[in-house]
Amino acid sequence: MKPSSVKHGEEVQQSRHDGLKWAAVVALLVVAVVGNTYFADIGLLYRVLGVVVFCAIAGLIALTTAKGRDLVELAVSAKKEIQRVVWPTRPETIQTTAIVLAAVVVVGLMLWLIDTLLGWAMSGVIG
Repeated sequence: MKPSSVKHGEEVQQSRHDGLKWAAVVALLVVAVVGNTYFADIGLLYRVLGVVVFCAIAGLIALTTAKGRDLVELAVSAKKEIQRVVWPTRPETIQTTAIVLAAVVVVGLMLWLIDTLLGWAMSGVIG
């Protein structure tokens, strides 16, 4: 859903920059992984912080690309959709859970009974 005021040339320019941005993202992630390995003798806390910082910067750069903006738009629309969901009340949840548990117990007992009967039948046939 691009604004109608955006011209085709600007979209092409954005896609060129997107390639550079993705290259920067990959480079930052590679630096994070290699740096974590290279600085193995430094404390774990500092290495984790370094990796988190590099990954955060890479994520922020990725969000400025066209696919990143699409991801943000998807997240916003998903949040709106979740707000529209009618969640069950506490009594409905308890009743549904009780029904499911009862069904599991009944099926479990039936399977146990079938297994026991087949076991006895096979014991009678074999020995």
